[in-house]
Amino acid sequence: MTVPMIVPLSAVCLLAAPAAAAPAAAAPGDPVGGPQLASRGIVLNRAPGVPALPKLKFSSYLVADADTGEVLAAKDPHGQYLPASTLKTLTSATLVTKLDPNRLVRPSQKACDVEGTKVGMTPKMRYKVTDLFHALMMMSANDAAVTLAEANGGMKKTIADMNAEAKYLHADDTLAASPNGLDVDYGLNVHTQHTSAYDLVLFLREAMKSPQFRTYVQATQYHFPAPLTKKEKKKHKKVGGYPIYTHNKLLPGQKYAYKGMLGGKNGYTVHAQQTYVAEARRDGHTIIVSVMHGESSPFQAGAKLLDWGFAARGKVQPVGTLAAPGNAQAKKHADGESGGVLPGTSLDSSGGSSALVWEIGGGTAGALLAIGVLFAVYRRRRRHPLPSPAGNAGFGGAEPGGHVRPVRNDGPAGNGRNPENTGNTGNYAGFHNDDPYDSYDESGR
Repeated sequence: MTVPMIVPLSAVCLLAAPAAAAPAAAAPGDPVGGPQLASRGIVLNRAPGVPALPKLKFSSYLVADADTGEVLAAKDPHGQYLPASTLKTLTSATLVTKLDPNRLVRPSQKACDVEGTKVGMTPKMRYKVTDLFHALMMMSANDAAVTLAEANGGMKKTIADMNAEAKYLHADDTLAASPNGLDVDYGLNVHTQHTSAYDLVLFLREAMKSPQFRTYVQATQYHFPAPLTKKEKKKHKKVGGYPIYTHNKLLPGQKYAYKGMLGGKNGYTVHAQQTYVAEARRDGHTIIVSVMHGESSPFQAGAKLLDWGFAARGKVQPVGTLAAPGNAQAKKHADGESGGVLPGTSLDSSGGSSALVWEIGGGTAGALLAIGVLFAVYRRRRRHPLPSPAGNAGFGGAEPGGHVRPVRNDGPAGNGRNPENTGNTGNYAGFHNDDPYDSYDESGR
């Protein structure tokens, strides 16, 4: 009697296969993009002439052909991680076509006082929406993100819109709870705000359809308005302000300038670690990549994956596909839902820009309700078993940072030099610290 051999999916993913064949079609119950993308490990269909994937110190990544939608390779593509500031790509994809770029917006004091990286604004001035988007996507300004949310009707509405946009894009691994990607500062952890390497690619791919968005992510320097200083007034200047600079080190003229770079967004918090999503075009072909939860330079990792994507394109058999957006009616329906904020929570409506505030009652009944709410979120969002309750003591047993599955969380600690370092309120555009990524070198970590 012959006993059939059972081979794990992860092993099947690495077997030789003919190039340029279509990936298996997704069946009911499969993850978005196809069955191979369910793997928690590296997903690659090897074939003659296909280069080896670079070795990266990131828990998750994805490489795709942005033109065809073919996913060329990935690692834990649907793993749910804290997004840090890469979530701003979803914020932009949601708002860039809704807000008039020339509209003038006055920020609230709460927006101006938000934690983390700030461009530096005052309620005494009004700013153009285009100024806010430049600050958001160039230098990751958290105050600009909150001000854009206020311009869209407030934090609660904007977060609802962001989650509706994610649903429209079939970004099923995403739960947004802030417009800027901050986590601990808003009392969030990986269970209450998360996305995946797969979803990040969907966000950037959608946002890049907007010419206005492309202007924002391709800019390397921009004059941000500010009140006139005494010195400027003495010189009879009519407009105040200062230059702001991009954080994307793969753009032209930057430290790791990458030929053909179209734009991208990096992010970092202590618990999210390094995250990045970017797109580049060479010889008529566009490759898009994302990395999450990493210990080293996201720009060097992104460049290596882009190099691999351009070299492997047309030779490697795809392991999946990027989902096409849903129809307009589905998005309209999603916009009207109340599921934009974590069930059982709301946002402070006094100024429309405060952190999450729990509205579950106290006592035993409230505790049981809270547990029920979180269980409902798990059942709706996750495809894998719950992690061990050990977690991090500072977050009531839930892992604060990397993932819904146990992963290492010993990445770079906040040191006041990183532009995504939460709690560093001194990073105003006019008072730049040293280049926060100069010290990151994959070869030395």
